Amino acid sequence: MVKLTRLIGVLVLIFICGRVGAETTEQIRQAASQGDSHAQAKLASLYLLGRDGLEKDEKLAAEWMEKSANQGVVDAQVVMGALYDRGIGVTADRDQATRWYEKAAAQGHGTSLAILGKNPAAKGSVQFNYQAMRLNAARSIPAEYAKRFLTGKK
Repeated sequence: MVKLTRLIGVLVLIFICGRVGAETTEQIRQAASQGDSHAQAKLASLYLLGRDGLEKDEKLAAEWMEKSANQGVVDAQVVMGALYDRGIGVTADRDQATRWYEKAAAQGHGTSLAILGKNPAAKGSVQFNYQAMRLNAARSIPAEYAKRFLTGKK
């Protein structure tokens, strides 16, 4: 399940990065400041990973990712859930994490549905440990999704 979560994370980042294009860090920062939700997610990813001349800053990463998530970018909502689950750039808060996962799940995001235990396909005939799945997903989602935001490939 962790490999599947990572794969989903990579695909989502690729999808979002493709919308921003091959701008410089300064162009991304400017677009993010002007409210471009995908640029906000990409800038957050740069801070989260410490790339393209920006020092790693998890707090700034969380702030920019939240701006994107508040505009309805489903993948940013998933990342916010993971950041709150793990306490990365924000104070760990399971209720906030659940709120973000629920927003993404409401848009049909499969990983979020599985994390919340609402995806019947994830249950199968085997006892599924949602708590373990959620913790594993929260470990891998921030970095994997950040990489996808930055690659720009579909």
